[in-house]
Amino acid sequence: MPKDAEHLELDAGGRTIAISSPGKVMFPEHGETKADVARYYLAVAAPLMRTVRDRPTLLQRFPNGATGSSFFQKRIPATAPDWLETTTVSTPNGTTSRALVMADIAHVLWAANQGCLGFHPWAYRASAPDDVDELRLDLDPSPGVTFAMVREAAAEVRAFLTEVGVAAFPKTTGNRGLHLYVRVAPGSDAFAVRQAAVAVAREMERRRPDLITGAWWKEERGTRVFVDFNQNAPHKTVFGAWCIRARTGAQVSAPFAWDELEGIEPDALTIRSVPERLARLGDPWEGMDDAPQSIAPLVERYRADLAAGIPDNPWPPVYPKMPDEAPRVAPSRARTPPTD
Repeated sequence: MPKDAEHLELDAGGRTIAISSPGKVMFPEHGETKADVARYYLAVAAPLMRTVRDRPTLLQRFPNGATGSSFFQKRIPATAPDWLETTTVSTPNGTTSRALVMADIAHVLWAANQGCLGFHPWAYRASAPDDVDELRLDLDPSPGVTFAMVREAAAEVRAFLTEVGVAAFPKTTGNRGLHLYVRVAPGSDAFAVRQAAVAVAREMERRRPDLITGAWWKEERGTRVFVDFNQNAPHKTVFGAWCIRARTGAQVSAPFAWDELEGIEPDALTIRSVPERLARLGDPWEGMDDAPQSIAPLVERYRADLAAGIPDNPWPPVYPKMPDEAPRVAPSRARTPPTD
């Protein structure tokens, strides 16, 4: 057994974090251990903290590694170290819980030591909970969609956003899709950000109905890339940038530059390759915070649709019925009006 299989202490920005059972294998394909996970996060600490610092974060824990069972942890236990920063978050039904705030890399390593293989940050900072500062466009491949189609959809979304003066930054999801992030200027709440996402989904379906859909109901999507606007609903979280997915190959949700889009291969971006890539290419998201974006052009499109009689898109089932929302029922289950 390796020496650090019994005991390991790591310096996390001036705080010592003990890693228990550091030799425990978390990813069976190549044998990466808890120690490897912790050291990976230290290697990407600077760009990781730029994206997650001060964000409440939902933890997905895999006590027995990537192939074992998992559970989501919203509540930080009372037995946690007293130096951990936490904040109160709400679920769609109003339930509150004490969530971890990603204050520094020591908080990340503490969670990694708990077997966390999924960090899901909120779209706001704990210090400014009323300002949602990220628009997150989730390009979700329906069954039968190839990654080449997802790439093409991302290019189409970028072209539209560029037209309306909005800059987006891409990352892999660590699986089959892509995420496009927009740093939103102060003053927008989650409802406005979701409206902007709805506007993007609708416009992309108008432009490329053969490739992209904004249809909430799966039965309507076909073999197309779905722009999941509801990932921006209040209290929703999205898998974090630079974070390791619970896949056997230890893939990472990795930011990349737009000029890499045609060659990016998500399965190749792993705990093993991403630190070297970061050292060689730098952080492709480094400039994201330099110019926060106005989403007003997108919100105005949504409101123009509403004024023209087009209702809001359906919300997820865990949310109460929302003002201006279309009937929340799958088309195949909707009642057909009687005929004379």
